[in-house]
Amino acid sequence: MKNHLVRTRRSAEHFPRAEHLAWKIAEVAADPVGVAPEVEAMIVNRIIDNAAVAAAALTRRPVANARAQALTHPYTPGATVFGVHGRYAPEWAAWANGVAVRELDFHDTFLAAEYAHPGDNIPAVLAVAQHTGRDGRDLIRGLATGYEIQADLVRGICLHEHKIDHVAHLGPSAAAGIGTLLGLDTEIIYQAIGQALHTTTATRQSRKGEISSWKAYAPAFAGKMAVEAVDRAMRGEGAPAPIWEGADGVIAWLLGGPQAEYSVPLPGPGEAKRAILDTYTKQHSAEYQSQAPIDLAFRLRERIGDLDRIDSIVLHTSHHTHTVIGTGSGDPQKFDPGASRETLDHSIMYIFAVALQDGSWHHERSYAPERARRPDTVALWNKISTVEAAEWTRRYHAADPSERAFGARAEVRLKGGAVLTDELAVADAHPLGARPFAREQYIAKFRTLAEGVVEPAEQDRFLAVVQRAGELSAAELPELTFTASADVLARAPRSAKGLF
Repeated sequence: MKNHLVRTRRSAEHFPRAEHLAWKIAEVAADPVGVAPEVEAMIVNRIIDNAAVAAAALTRRPVANARAQALTHPYTPGATVFGVHGRYAPEWAAWANGVAVRELDFHDTFLAAEYAHPGDNIPAVLAVAQHTGRDGRDLIRGLATGYEIQADLVRGICLHEHKIDHVAHLGPSAAAGIGTLLGLDTEIIYQAIGQALHTTTATRQSRKGEISSWKAYAPAFAGKMAVEAVDRAMRGEGAPAPIWEGADGVIAWLLGGPQAEYSVPLPGPGEAKRAILDTYTKQHSAEYQSQAPIDLAFRLRERIGDLDRIDSIVLHTSHHTHTVIGTGSGDPQKFDPGASRETLDHSIMYIFAVALQDGSWHHERSYAPERARRPDTVALWNKISTVEAAEWTRRYHAADPSERAFGARAEVRLKGGAVLTDELAVADAHPLGARPFAREQYIAKFRTLAEGVVEPAEQDRFLAVVQRAGELSAAELPELTFTASADVLARAPRSAKGLF
């Protein structure tokens, strides 16, 4: 890996295109390097993971509405949409599948200077692969690039510090992944990356205050924009440049300003793309910084016994956890029993309370309105707070993966003055956790979330196909989806009439 210094450049400054970050990313995408077996295996795991969480979300209103939009755009050859038969315009298939994958916030994650769900690359790259008649080997190569570029941007450029939504790293990574998939030249990929970044940079109000369904739609929008950016670039259309480094570019006005410098690591020529191996999925349907605290709550539950004994709980954790999903956010909605599922998913106080009470976590039951409004839950919820601890912040950003931590130390003060403490650095399902996810766990997650949504025979068919994804012919690639019965789809709220 080579680190690339990225900073704002004056308009009059000599700054050759070959030095632009977008060009360097495009060179990585255009490099025909092979994919290591362990990387391919993990890509297969994440395709399974995406399908699992999409199945669980299939009948939710935001997913049904996105699917309804896509179904008004049938296309030949086109791409598949989760749950239904037929082929649809690839940008709309990427949109519908992207919403389904992100709706429950239950797929993979990568945390460094920024944070991301790199599995969001899969719907866009897969849709273009199906539409253009690419085979499984092309798909694997494209997804290796998508994961690599998003992870490398996340390592080097913090967005949330400047209140920019993290999908600003996804538009460029998906465009780069599609470029690899199609074997495009560096110039075309460069222009697509610039367009994708320019059209997908927005504030992170989508994850603040009254969090709505746009939290799931934003990554799907980035994937859709990436598909369209590649299409325009292939037709000869250009992008604002230099998109990151320009005097009126992203760094100067949306990030650290003209004096800021960022260091972005990228693979060198001929160097394999391995970043997916540094990412991890979720065992629990909750924001990633909640994963270890949920497991910690399960463990503490046995020690505490009668939860009525609790006087207060303080979670000592990282700056990010404290300010995004903790009391450091200043969001009163995080204590609102009538808050949306998306808001509760971003309240570590609510999540820790429910995990303590139930000793389990469920993607629907744990967020049900009647669950959130239980008086005993509300009482416990309001006894929980977070504080930033310097050591947890340091470990959150540690360069050494073995030291990096996304957990917390819980200090439970009981009535009468006794104090119980315990801590957990990483979730049990993390690669360094007590029970790391492997293929068996990904398949089990799919089986669990697809139950009652996807017929067992269809589950079997999908799992058989996906596990040989890298060997699939172009004719077989459209089999990387699943369908559901009309009865299942009818459970979804009926989509109101829109424009299409």
